[in-house]
Amino acid sequence: MSTTKYTPRLAKKYKKEVVPALMKRFSYKSVMQVPQLEKICLNRGVNGAVNDKKLVDIAVEELSMITGQKAVPTASKKDISNFKLRKGMPIGARVTLRGEKMYEFLDRLISAALPRVRDFRGINDKAFDGRGNYTLGITEQIIFPEIDIDKVNKITGMDITFVTSADTNEEAYELLKEMGMPFKNIKRN
Repeated sequence: MSTTKYTPRLAKKYKKEVVPALMKRFSYKSVMQVPQLEKICLNRGVNGAVNDKKLVDIAVEELSMITGQKAVPTASKKDISNFKLRKGMPIGARVTLRGEKMYEFLDRLISAALPRVRDFRGINDKAFDGRGNYTLGITEQIIFPEIDIDKVNKITGMDITFVTSADTNEEAYELLKEMGMPFKNIKRN
């Protein structure tokens, strides 16, 4: 039996291609200055979770299937009487990916899920938060190959946040672009 440890394809790409490209582009003095992807957070709010508790369980199960890691239900932080919402009620699901699972998920997102989006022309490059993080909104969970379309009773979306160690939006944009994120071909300011 061999003792070589499995390394995801994008983790290898980061070390071999992305780091040298970013070192050259931003003229970093050390490899440690090069920004890296720290974690990917998937968050999904469930419409109608107040009336039907099973919807949250379905959302948790679907997120777990998509990511390969157990998702957890999220609870409301405060009471909102107009929505019949009480503090602590389950209203969504979330999962945070790091390390090997993060790179595997990103690889599947770029190569399998995003190309399945109807009329896909690239993702918007304006959703950076100013601190080097990027949030991508997905409108349909059925773009992921792990989801069986026949078993889905309600099509919902989710937010995917890419948390990087970059200090600026420009550094984060270049990092994600080098990793293979299909941004629209628009000239950035």
